[in-house]
Amino acid sequence: MRVLVIKTSSLGDVIHTLPALTDAAQAYPEIRFDWVVEQSFAEVPSWHKHVDEVIPVALRRWRKNIYRTYSSGEWQAFINHLRAKSYDQVIDAQGLIKSAWLTRLAKGKRCGLAWNSLREPLASLAYQQTFAVNKNQHAIVRVRELFAKALDYALPVLPPD
Repeated sequence: MRVLVIKTSSLGDVIHTLPALTDAAQAYPEIRFDWVVEQSFAEVPSWHKHVDEVIPVALRRWRKNIYRTYSSGEWQAFINHLRAKSYDQVIDAQGLIKSAWLTRLAKGKRCGLAWNSLREPLASLAYQQTFAVNKNQHAIVRVRELFAKALDYALPVLPPD
């Protein structure tokens, strides 16, 4: 199974997503991930042994000069790279309009949080399948639960502290 993760920023949010990949790998040992992440955090996803490719995106830099981004061909090169593969699932683990937009560009079944589970509910319109997750949980738990629902496995119970 090939899954594309969309979680671009911030550093803490990117790190908080790693346990969800571990859960998924325990449920599906053959699973492989690619990950779209802001280029300044591109090293972090590569720390996980089930991540094959990190696809850097420079949204922060690109927003500063949209004309140059388009005219340089950098944006088109990113889109071509993103669309070069098809995925079994594309999971927007960020749940923002900007990440939902990137999710729509990828090839695969688009999954993300449901309207009532998001800080930016409009993002849910980009997904083909949505999942309700309690907003009041820690970010790690929310992402772990999203992955478990999207990939259809029982969420592993963590040992008590």
